[in-house]
Amino acid sequence: MIAFLDANALIYVLEGAQPWAEAVKTELRRLAAAQDPEAGSITRLGLSRLSWLECRVGPLRRGDQAALQRFDAFFARTDLCWVELSAAVVEQATNIRACHNLRTADALQAASCIQLGPDAVMITGDSTFARVPGLPLALVS
Repeated sequence: MIAFLDANALIYVLEGAQPWAEAVKTELRRLAAAQDPEAGSITRLGLSRLSWLECRVGPLRRGDQAALQRFDAFFARTDLCWVELSAAVVEQATNIRACHNLRTADALQAASCIQLGPDAVMITGDSTFARVPGLPLALVS
């Protein structure tokens, strides 16, 4: 299983925003247990390059070097499953945006998760993703 983290879910965890950070961690544990009770963790974490951009903007605007370093250290992990913003992702995002009225960034995130295949689940705090049929979703609130 791949847990695709929307930028907001990743920001919650790495910036420690409660109660959302704990809600994301709880969802990751729940997904891991549903996958294999013996494993105790998700097989992989998935991210898009858009998440990389979105997560770094806040710390850069605030001049928060410590937060920026936390994000950069996380993004440097070798076990992450990256989704590049390829032509296929952009084409699928265009269809999602046109058909389900999502913002461009959200359509790109949804398409990125879908590109990972049927074993991917998007973890997000944004309920607008529920508009996309066939997008496996774990909504944290």
